[in-house]
Amino acid sequence: MTDQTAGTAERKNGAKLNLRENGMLMALVAIVLFFVIVVRALLGVDFLSAQNITNLFLQNSYVIIMALGMLLVIVAGHIDLSVGSVAAFTGAVSSVLVLNLGWPTLAVIPSVLVIGGLIGAAQGYWIAYWRIPSFIVTLAGMLVFRGLTLWLLGGQNLGPFPKSFQLLSTGFVPDVFALDKPNLTALLVVALAAAVLIWIGWRARKRNEAYGITQEPDALFWLRNLVVTAALIFVGYKLASFRGLPNVLVVMALLIVLYAFFTEATTTGRRVYAIGGNLKAARLSGIKTERLTFLTFVNMGVLAALAGMIVTARLNSATPKAGVGFELDVIAAVFIGGASMSGGSGKIVGVVVGAFIMGVMNNGMSILGIGIDYQQVIKGLVLLAAVIFDVYNKSKS
Repeated sequence: MTDQTAGTAERKNGAKLNLRENGMLMALVAIVLFFVIVVRALLGVDFLSAQNITNLFLQNSYVIIMALGMLLVIVAGHIDLSVGSVAAFTGAVSSVLVLNLGWPTLAVIPSVLVIGGLIGAAQGYWIAYWRIPSFIVTLAGMLVFRGLTLWLLGGQNLGPFPKSFQLLSTGFVPDVFALDKPNLTALLVVALAAAVLIWIGWRARKRNEAYGITQEPDALFWLRNLVVTAALIFVGYKLASFRGLPNVLVVMALLIVLYAFFTEATTTGRRVYAIGGNLKAARLSGIKTERLTFLTFVNMGVLAALAGMIVTARLNSATPKAGVGFELDVIAAVFIGGASMSGGSGKIVGVVVGAFIMGVMNNGMSILGIGIDYQQVIKGLVLLAAVIFDVYNKSKS
């Protein structure tokens, strides 16, 4: 094989390795452009208005937060069907602590996170150490915590909440420069985030080159970064011209960075992938598979509790119907974002893109007045297409 032929083959392999991630990003861009055009043509409304972009973050924060934990569960070769019920239950617990017992918000938040972790530990124990299928354990958990939510709330809504608790979801980061508009703090934070993303991507690229790892073509790398940077700056400008950065956006960004670092740059993170890739080989290599599996469910419980409090704060009421269908959106976001059904693969970036695809579709279809029945059909078809794409890629590898 000549050097030119080898180089061509290497470039093709690099493009194939990144096809799923880049394809989902381009799909997100295409979906956004579609709704921009259609909403403008039919309703004369700006789909990318500052208010609607803010609503996108507020409405879909719980999906992204829980999807980060669900990715680790799925990568480890399991599933968690109880996240919606756990979010509803922990939201109900937070309402009881705040409204009935008079606890301050600063005490409620860590307490509810601990309760979420204990719920995850209770389910993870049977899955990890007794090897009961996660589908069965978390299906039972879904029913148990849905029932406990009804019992705790007595079948009634509980609210409203004090402003300190509502700030979890409806608060905004103040402008430290004390300007009215635009919010200079928001602009600087978003610009810094864009620069950091480019630097991290370039650094990872150079490191992979040093180890001889196949890379995507330079043009594709810079095109993706150009699209992401332009999108971030645009969103940052829109937010700065409205009310600034929502608190939930800051929380999501910190969690995304934390989990991306954990999955890509830590030994423990790589071991979670090893468990899902080949459980028997992971055990033979000395990895404590039971403990890691247990901890992935503890982590999932904590994130479900955080999402539950955010949803409760946004609704300004704890309701027995909260969390219904959450698990479907979260699992769909993970699979659409590129995670494998068999475990062992998936990226945080892909999960975030998958969650935004679901969120943009929900928001756009609601603005257009599409009924919930058709929305469910469309989302189901998108999920099926993503899974078929994953299976097709594996069959060709």
